[in-house]
Amino acid sequence: MTRFEEYERPAVTGDTVVIRDVAGRREVLLIRRGHEPFAGMWALPGGFLDPYEAPQDGARRELTEETGLAWDGPLACIGGFGKRGRDPRGWTVSVVYLAVLDDPDVAVAGGDDAAEAAWHPLDDPPQLAFDHGEILDAAREMLAGG
Repeated sequence: MTRFEEYERPAVTGDTVVIRDVAGRREVLLIRRGHEPFAGMWALPGGFLDPYEAPQDGARRELTEETGLAWDGPLACIGGFGKRGRDPRGWTVSVVYLAVLDDPDVAVAGGDDAAEAAWHPLDDPPQLAFDHGEILDAAREMLAGG
């Protein structure tokens, strides 16, 4: 066994905070989870990376699969989130990106394991699964220039 093989490894996800502006009001794109954990709750679009997939590529793929939005514009990295207990399935680290849309009229629809996709007020989202409320706080701070 090599020294590298001795280390435990987390599952890694790529997630995206997608923002649009509608008449001066910011909205965030959320998906309603179709499966456990947190079935029926709202969450950010995202999911587990495929083997050897870069986090940014996985975030784009999951965004398209779960919402129908094929975003090829810029993604800014909000950060990595991996605190203990954030996912009941085990140790998971999420690399989260920010996408700010120019077109407020983009169509979205739930797909893959997302039962629904919909826009919600950024400043008053519903209760979110996992630690996605904390991630939205980090996105708001980034948008404010912090």
